[in-house]
Amino acid sequence: MGKIYMICVDDEPEVLEAVERDLSTLEDTFPLEVASSAAEVRDLLVKIEHQGDELGLIFCDHVMPGETGVELLEWMEGSDTWRKTKKALLTGQAGFDATVQAVNHAGLDYYVAKPWSKEGLLKTARDLLTNYVLESGRDPLAFMKELDAVALSKALHKRGLISDD
Repeated sequence: MGKIYMICVDDEPEVLEAVERDLSTLEDTFPLEVASSAAEVRDLLVKIEHQGDELGLIFCDHVMPGETGVELLEWMEGSDTWRKTKKALLTGQAGFDATVQAVNHAGLDYYVAKPWSKEGLLKTARDLLTNYVLESGRDPLAFMKELDAVALSKALHKRGLISDD
């Protein structure tokens, strides 16, 4: 199986730099790509799919030029290829209506308000990627170091791959 990528899309370069810095400890296992628009994300998705890789997690701003983050996430939710991707809105400007739309129509998994804490963003990424790995049927052992080892161990136990002994 190929790599599992993360993407962060935001039209503010300082936000992308902060996300890259805050998630750097995960990048050896989950490469992080950044984009400043929905169009750039679509280009990245073509590249990821062409390489035979997957997108495990996207952090998406809402207010961007052109297509909004919620519109991008809705498109991904409608795609057989990208529906399984864990989706987090990373924004300080999504109003109540946009957030409800993301939850109801875009398969939103998490909402991260700006400004965030490094620990909070890293925990959110780990939790969502843990869920992605478990749902994708991948071998959880390969991800024990970076993700939620307790949740991965429980899944292995449920699958009968480890015992109580």
